[in-house]
Amino acid sequence: MSKITALFAGLIFGLGLLLSGMTNPSKVLGFLDLAGNWDPSLALVMVGAIGAALLPMQWARRHDKSLLDQPMQLPTKRALDQPLIAGSLLFGVGWGIAGICPGPGLALLTQGYWQGWLFVAAMIAGMLIFKALESRRHS
Repeated sequence: MSKITALFAGLIFGLGLLLSGMTNPSKVLGFLDLAGNWDPSLALVMVGAIGAALLPMQWARRHDKSLLDQPMQLPTKRALDQPLIAGSLLFGVGWGIAGICPGPGLALLTQGYWQGWLFVAAMIAGMLIFKALESRRHS
């Protein structure tokens, strides 16, 4: 049941990305272009997403189990460390160059754009590099 729920949530998220235009890299780059023809629509989508998540997150913090009786898995680490800052910088630079982040990148796969395939391949390569570096750091 939890896999069906996760699939349903992912489909709703992807549909929201498509309907809001956030799978269009030029729309995302328009949001990041503060000195040019700035497009604030991504900020409105973000505010809407934060607003929609507020009550469920408050509920989740007060419970040990989900509605499907699964253990609640919320992040516990709150410190800003070097890996988090470096990863955030890399993510931001990549987002600024490509205009694509993971959710829209996966949604682009369904639309047949070669940029989506290139992005997802680069994302997987980055994950594998991270995994190799982390295993070396901890061994």
